[in-house]
Amino acid sequence: MESFVVSARKYRPLGFEEVVGQEHITTTLKNAIDNNKLAQALLFCGPRGVGKTTCARIVARMINGFEEKAETNSLNIFELDAASNNSVEDIRSLIDQVRYPPQFGKYKVYIIDEVHMLSNAAFNAFLKTLEEPPSYAIFILATTEKHKVIPTILSRCQIFDFNRIQVSDISKQLKKIAEREGIQTEEEALHLIAQKADGALRDGLSIFDLMVTFSSGRKVTFSDVLNNLHILDYDYYFNVVDGLLAENATQPLLLLDEILRKGFDGQNFIVGLSEHFRNLLVSQDARTVDLMEVPDNIKKKYLQQAGAALPSLLLSWLSIASQCDINYKSSRNQRLLVELALMKMAHVNAVFKGSTAPASEAVKKKIELDPPAVVQKAAPVSTPQSAIIPPIIENPTDPLTSKVEEPKATTNRTKTTTNLLDALNGKPSSKEVKPEEKIVQSAKIDAPVQLSELKKVWTAFAEQSKGNMAHYHLLNRDFEFNGTQITLHLTNPIEEPLLNSLKPILITFLREQLKNSTISVIGVMREMSSKKVAYTNREKFDHLTEKNPMLLELKDRLGLDVDF
Repeated sequence: MESFVVSARKYRPLGFEEVVGQEHITTTLKNAIDNNKLAQALLFCGPRGVGKTTCARIVARMINGFEEKAETNSLNIFELDAASNNSVEDIRSLIDQVRYPPQFGKYKVYIIDEVHMLSNAAFNAFLKTLEEPPSYAIFILATTEKHKVIPTILSRCQIFDFNRIQVSDISKQLKKIAEREGIQTEEEALHLIAQKADGALRDGLSIFDLMVTFSSGRKVTFSDVLNNLHILDYDYYFNVVDGLLAENATQPLLLLDEILRKGFDGQNFIVGLSEHFRNLLVSQDARTVDLMEVPDNIKKKYLQQAGAALPSLLLSWLSIASQCDINYKSSRNQRLLVELALMKMAHVNAVFKGSTAPASEAVKKKIELDPPAVVQKAAPVSTPQSAIIPPIIENPTDPLTSKVEEPKATTNRTKTTTNLLDALNGKPSSKEVKPEEKIVQSAKIDAPVQLSELKKVWTAFAEQSKGNMAHYHLLNRDFEFNGTQITLHLTNPIEEPLLNSLKPILITFLREQLKNSTISVIGVMREMSSKKVAYTNREKFDHLTEKNPMLLELKDRLGLDVDF
């Protein structure tokens, strides 16, 4: 039986031209070697599986003029795994080897993988040799966590930052290998494998080998990849969004139930749905369409569905999904949390439609004024001259033809109430007049408003608005009152058009009930306070010393040093 060699080893690049997705690195190294300007200490940084060790081996062969198929474990090339050889003794043994020149070739190349695993003592023992190595020694250090390498090492190395490999580049490389191996593949399947690789070509090759073994007839299909890698199909998310756009919460809930019965995790679903919303957002601008890392046929579906959703609606959905993702781990009923998020999303579209109308249907049906309380005739009182509205003059330049209207408080108030009820019931008013103008035309004394009375009237209006949960939640926010102006605190930009649609009815109701025509309502966006979090060791130490300055004195007295 012939021994099997995984694709990651079988198709490991032997030259710079075969390295995928790191052109900025390979071009620099090739020019440095050709011009004899290669540094003696190199540090390769980047995620796993992007070609750091591969490029180190290529450099070692090229500077010595070895053939591409030469063994990497020759006398001139030394590879050390710092994860298992991280002590001072291991570094001292390496330094002893550096003293001897190469037996053949020009350079001795030392490749130290996962160099961040070295202890501080080992790093310090390595400093002098790394700074002034012999002319025939080249050190190539590789790490996935550059921040763990001490600054004295970083300052002595020429640093090369490797990028995550693009999905399209991984997909093309998989297609080349499949053609060499005579394996039939579907473009969507290779694209899905490339996405699952998360920027690491080695992981993509490993998944590709798994799919070839799983499939029958040496054919990799999209359905096989979905089933084997336990990935949700794009169609699930498209169907969920179709249900949300139709304001139908039933369809998304049924799809969620089907997804959970297939063994998928609820958080994976909500994360995938957030990614779907993001793709719909970038699909709405021709300049950002290429930011989607999906096959071309799926991209067409995104473009088609994006045309039916407003950007503000997608942002609202994305915000709800993000909050659900944040609270998922701490929730005691995780399924209900996801279902509640879907029901909220289905309701958001109705809110957006209602924000463009004069008032939502639910508020029209629920808010009812008490006619006897409003129309009831008051006892005659002496009205001060300052409280009377000035007469209305149609033509101020012609006093002979000017018309003077006597104030009629009861009649105007009755008309205002009638027009308001007509507006709430959807009836056209006899004369289109703004609510603010209606109040101005009514001659009455503006009674001072007490905060306790305002809260009672405000609560009554909010309770009558329960038919529209968006309005109800908005009215249950904290507000400030300075005698005439009510300032309502908003938490996101979506609530501003919602308040504007509700404001005419709300102001009229408050003015009528509180007998004050100067009351106004405004919305103010509340700024979210950001709390600085200490991440690094230095930030944590500085935070502790701020709370307890004696730590600095203790550090100095004991001669301690902080590991930053």
